[in-house]
Amino acid sequence: MSTRLIRIASVAVVLAAAAVGGTSPAIAQQASQVSVVHGIPGQPVDVYVNGKKTVENFQPAAVAGPLELAAGTYDVALTKPGEPVGSAILQNKTLAVPAGKNLSVAAHLDAAGKPVLSAFANDTAMIAAGQARLVVRHIAAAPAVDVRAGGKPVFTALTNPNEVKADLPAGTVNADVVLAGTTTVAIGPKDVDLKAGTSTIVYAIGSAEGKTLGLAAQTLSGLGGAPTGMPAGRGPVEDNAGLVPLLLLAGLALAGLVFATRRAVTYGAR
Repeated sequence: MSTRLIRIASVAVVLAAAAVGGTSPAIAQQASQVSVVHGIPGQPVDVYVNGKKTVENFQPAAVAGPLELAAGTYDVALTKPGEPVGSAILQNKTLAVPAGKNLSVAAHLDAAGKPVLSAFANDTAMIAAGQARLVVRHIAAAPAVDVRAGGKPVFTALTNPNEVKADLPAGTVNADVVLAGTTTVAIGPKDVDLKAGTSTIVYAIGSAEGKTLGLAAQTLSGLGGAPTGMPAGRGPVEDNAGLVPLLLLAGLALAGLVFATRRAVTYGAR
């Protein structure tokens, strides 16, 4: 067998192994990286994928993964720790995982306070040298928010479950977040060091009414534009709970307020 055929066969085996029980492997397609974000306050959970426990005693505000999954449809369920998958408190039996993507699946509260699962496609395009990517996602049971830099709004009325993002010069930014149209500070102010070649994704989570607002964060690394940079989408996911979501938009002001808003695909409890 030629070296080329051996390599092709090896790739096929890897992708087949990445499939979770019950899902047909997409042998001819690249596997996707899927991270799980826990944004439901006060409730640790076990995470099941196709009936198999993949994350145990998953704590609120934590980020787990990434898991390598072949393209296909998956049954994702969350239970109270130690309980069987049949007792799921939140479940999506038809979560679609496309090929070759970097995804984040967030368990969180919708604007009305109902637990839901939302899937986000992470932008893993290469970042120009000296730049960093910032993404903020509003997945809290909370009203719209404004983001301020130096006490002045630079982005207004961000709502659940939307996001805003921008590539901007790496460095330190300072900002805070307030309830939309008010001066009531929800988070911040704080300085944040944004590292070149990384994408920082921060989630506003919890409940305003329940006074459990907080944040979860992950970082995709290896996206730098230098010739030695790693391929897009292959960077590890790291917990960065010390970062504040609202700070992301301060960076937008420094970068000329370049942003794009995209709505996440929200899945209700099944």
